[in-house]
Amino acid sequence: MTDDIDIEKIYNHWINTSEKDFVTMINLYKTKDFNWSLFIGQIVLERLLKASVVRQTLNHAPYTHDLTKLAKLSGLSFSEEQLDLLDTISTFNMNARYDSYKLMLRRMSRRDKIFIEKMKQFTTK
Repeated sequence: MTDDIDIEKIYNHWINTSEKDFVTMINLYKTKDFNWSLFIGQIVLERLLKASVVRQTLNHAPYTHDLTKLAKLSGLSFSEEQLDLLDTISTFNMNARYDSYKLMLRRMSRRDKIFIEKMKQFTTK
């Protein structure tokens, strides 16, 4: 453990910001702004996993958007199906940011709006 960092403060930061972003994700979903809802949903899960990593390692979480990597560092148990889903959700971060990926995300969000429901399941653990 690094003496100069406040683990509880860092943990609470990740939890509090994820809660605010969860509300944003739901509001975007309700307005049918699916690609941005998925983008924010990825951030929600990233922040929750980073909170778990901080608690598990007693150190800062790594700078990454890779949810599968964070899940493995978190000390939490995930099924292979859940890890596969996290791997897919990780792509939402890049897909919403870069024009070349936005069309692909739009198609995915139209075809499979169930991702939001699946993301909600992770937040209720």
